[in-house]
Amino acid sequence: MGISIWQLLLILAIVFILFGAGKLPRVMGDLGKGVRSLKKGLKEDDDQVIEGESSKKE
Repeated sequence: MGISIWQLLLILAIVFILFGAGKLPRVMGDLGKGVRSLKKGLKEDDDQVIEGESSKKE
């Protein structure tokens, strides 16, 4: 049971009503920065786990 095109259009219409066309690029930019920050944090956590495992083996 996936999301249909009509549901996506409805969500987009609600976003335009709430934020307006002027604020939408700024909101999407902030969302992109948040996703990048999350990915960076997850990668750093993975690197620390790998470093911890390699020091235990030695």
